[in-house]
Amino acid sequence: MNASLLNPFIIAHPTTVQASLVSGASFARFDPSGRLLAAARNDGSAVIWDLDTRATIRWCEGHVKGVTAVDWSRNSRYVLTASKDWNIIIWDLASPYDPPRRHATIRFDAPVVAASFHPRNRLANFRSFVARADNYVSYDPDSSRIILALLSTGEAFIVDSRSVHRGRFELCDEDEGDERARPIMTSARFDPTGRHVFAGTSAGTMYVFNVRTKGLVARHRISGAGVIKGLEFAKGGRRLATNSSDRTIRQFTLPNYPSSSPPSARDGISSSSTSPPVEHDIGPNSNANGNDVTISENGSTSVNAHSILETELEPTHKFNDPISKVAWHSMTYSPDGEWLAGGSADPATHKIYIWDISNDGQFASALDGGREPLIDVHWHPSAPRLASTTNQGTILIWHSPSPERWGAFAGGFEEADENVWYEEGESEFDLEDETQIALRKKVQEDEDIDVLDGIEEGGVVGAEIGGRPIEDRDFDWADDDMDDDCKGWRMKIIMIEGEDGY
Repeated sequence: MNASLLNPFIIAHPTTVQASLVSGASFARFDPSGRLLAAARNDGSAVIWDLDTRATIRWCEGHVKGVTAVDWSRNSRYVLTASKDWNIIIWDLASPYDPPRRHATIRFDAPVVAASFHPRNRLANFRSFVARADNYVSYDPDSSRIILALLSTGEAFIVDSRSVHRGRFELCDEDEGDERARPIMTSARFDPTGRHVFAGTSAGTMYVFNVRTKGLVARHRISGAGVIKGLEFAKGGRRLATNSSDRTIRQFTLPNYPSSSPPSARDGISSSSTSPPVEHDIGPNSNANGNDVTISENGSTSVNAHSILETELEPTHKFNDPISKVAWHSMTYSPDGEWLAGGSADPATHKIYIWDISNDGQFASALDGGREPLIDVHWHPSAPRLASTTNQGTILIWHSPSPERWGAFAGGFEEADENVWYEEGESEFDLEDETQIALRKKVQEDEDIDVLDGIEEGGVVGAEIGGRPIEDRDFDWADDDMDDDCKGWRMKIIMIEGEDGY
């Protein structure tokens, strides 16, 4: 529908089911453009749906066990899938094949429960082959650069495949002492700026790591939370929602975190493309800045600064079901961060609860999707639409019906319920001087119209947070060896014998 005909004052959250996709999915994720949908399946495959035609356009078949995580590159060219078979695979949707060509296969020593691209540096040109006894990574050209992975053992890793920074770095809190006493990480996410990694634990604490230095920046306690099952950021990254085992969704306003000193060659943690991921030239336990350096068995390194922020976060809002007291499978923010949707874990119904964050977190609506229980929900990146997945594998696409606003054609246009006599204005059909018409056309022709650039997009994500300038060491580090996931790429149309293709 033409956007100019839509009423800007309509409800900004979904209300009804628009379409139903039978996909056998366990969860689904919109791509950044909102035109495609990736559905993860328990048979080890992922299906790419075109939401305009409501047809499958690619099948990513490469895992032997269920897919546990899906993520999209910035311009939707690449798709990441993680699985219980210990592997992460990155697919190139621009390749003229179905399944698409693999760009990278990253193997771990335990099932992968969550994985995602770095929000700033997702894919780039890289020609390397790294092989170790217990960890195997193979790369084709243009493969992944920075990936966050969470394993079922509670370990979180940042895999950096850039030639200068190459390595596999474990994120851990070295101050906990005995490894057996450390809480297990149960969830991990990049923040929208890509500067930090937030990790929730089984003890109700939340760790904040600097992505560039791999050091612990903050340790937050959340009173009464229990196991932190999920993390979700609003746009900009200053608001965070957590899903906990106490059946409560909490929203927090995050503090400003101290900046960490950058690791460099003098810190003893630099690497080159022809050497092992990390080489130390000043000693095994410290660097030139006085920070603790931890070396894992596979050569990974973490840097812990001494100034760690330790606070107890107080939630600005708490959301729960006061009647049935059910838990939550997932949660998701709207693109503008003004709405929060929670997928209920009710075993008998398909319920989605929506709260109005801009109105002090007031309850706004409860969406009923039928008798098939809900297992996941995800918000569209730019529109009031939701994708919820049932336990039978069906994906429900929710939207907000918009009445057509015909007054956009003319300021005084009004819709009539029945025929009425039209009253002609006094000078409505009077003839106009041709000289004045020609002069007005000439003035309009002389106006400069930009038909190439269009509307400029917003600034760099996170540049406005805390008033920090775009020139930032963390951003510069992440932007090193930028990706080739450029705008304007096109998905190849694959012709099928006896069909028109898709």
